[in-house]
Amino acid sequence: MRVALFLTCVNDTLYPDTGRAVVKLLTRLGVDVDFPLAQTCCGQAHYNTGYRHEAEPLARHFSDVFGEYEAIVTPSGSCGAMVRELYPRMGERARAEGRGDALAAILAPVVPKTYELTEFLVDVLGVTDVGAYYPHRVTYHPTCHGLRSLGLGDRPRRLLDAVRGLELAELPGAEECCGFGGTFALKNADVSAAMGADKVRNAESTGAEVLCAADNSCLMHIGGTMTRLKTGMRPVHIAEILASTEEEPAL
Repeated sequence: MRVALFLTCVNDTLYPDTGRAVVKLLTRLGVDVDFPLAQTCCGQAHYNTGYRHEAEPLARHFSDVFGEYEAIVTPSGSCGAMVRELYPRMGERARAEGRGDALAAILAPVVPKTYELTEFLVDVLGVTDVGAYYPHRVTYHPTCHGLRSLGLGDRPRRLLDAVRGLELAELPGAEECCGFGGTFALKNADVSAAMGADKVRNAESTGAEVLCAADNSCLMHIGGTMTRLKTGMRPVHIAEILASTEEEPAL
C-alpha cells in the first residue's frame, strides 16, 4: 500500500522525530510511505481564526499534493479533523455564497482517505499489536479533535494496551480539554494555563512517567505546563511509543 505522510506544520517545525517514528512504524508494517515535499499548511490556523477565504488556497494545494495517494496519514488529530470535517464545510460555504461547486469538487477526493495515525492502523491495516516495546508507566490524554471531531474512541488505548512492557494508567478527567485550543491559548491565556495545570495535576496523580497523546500541539501545551510546575513527567507522542522496539527503543 502506498500512502503519503502529512506531517503538519507543528511537527515539521518542532517535532520531526514524530514524523520519523511514523515512517519507521508504517514501514515495519509493510506500508510504502512517501513524504511529498510540496506539502504545506492545511489551512487550519487560518480557518479557525476567521480567515476562511485565506484558507481556501491552502486547501486546494493540499488536494493537489495528496490527491493521487491511496491514503493520507497524519500524526495530528486536529489537522486530520480539518481535512475531514472542515474541508466539506468550506465547499458548502463556497456554494452558498454563489461561487459554484468547484471548491467542493477539488477538495472531495482527499476527505475520505485522510486518516489520523491510530485509526489508519486499526481501521485500514487492521492491527492493534504493532510489535512495540516501551517499558514505562504511561497515561493517555485523548485530545479534543481526536475525541470529538474524528471519533477515535478507544483505538489509541487498544494500541497502547498491546505494547509490551507498557503499563497504562487511567487518567482522571481524561476527556477534559488540556486548554491549548490553538489561538485559544493566546487569547485566553489565564484560562488556558489553569486548564493545563488541572490536566498535569491529574496526570501526576497516576504516577506515570509519561503522558502520551496523538497530537503534538496539545503535548506542547501540556509539556510546557509540566516544565513550569517542575514535574518529573514528560510528554511523548503515541507514534514514538508505537515505533519503539526492543532492538531500537525510544526513550
